[in-house]
Amino acid sequence: MSEEPGRVSTRRVYSGRVVSVDLDTVRFPDGKVGELELFRHPGAAAVVPVLSPPGAADPEILLIRQYRYAAGGVIWEIPAGRLDGHEPPEDCARRELREETGMEAARFERLCRIFTTPGFCDEQIHLFAAYELAEVAAGASRETDEYVELAPMSLSRTLGLIRDGKLTDAKTICAVLFFAGLRTGM
Repeated sequence: MSEEPGRVSTRRVYSGRVVSVDLDTVRFPDGKVGELELFRHPGAAAVVPVLSPPGAADPEILLIRQYRYAAGGVIWEIPAGRLDGHEPPEDCARRELREETGMEAARFERLCRIFTTPGFCDEQIHLFAAYELAEVAAGASRETDEYVELAPMSLSRTLGLIRDGKLTDAKTICAVLFFAGLRTGM
């Protein structure tokens, strides 16, 4: 009987502020061994801020327009950020909501957890919806590389942006579609 699939060894080839890169020797399910490059990421949380009261026919959510160098410009997103150490994902979502929008939520609902690009990265993003929002900070405290514009938008218009290919951020698409599906009972 062959050994179980999994990591045989690992070698760190880069350590950065956001990610590290490892070269792992891996045993595959068929018993063969090979090398894989793997981006290591501490994980993240993202949140759909819901501005409307419960039961609204076409709820208003809060999107952000943010400059993303890797995407080649400004894109639509929901507030999100990296987990700090062993920070619980909901705490991270609360922190990012406050930092990026200046708001706090009375209630959070866990939507789901996603792997962003499991072919070469171990990043997981925990997705939430936030309800009963209140402004608590006149100016949000953002990181030096964050250029954010707040954009309240109806769910129907947001779904249209997704359908038309104008909203392309994967975590935002997953979170908004999951949120919309919960509303329709799907």
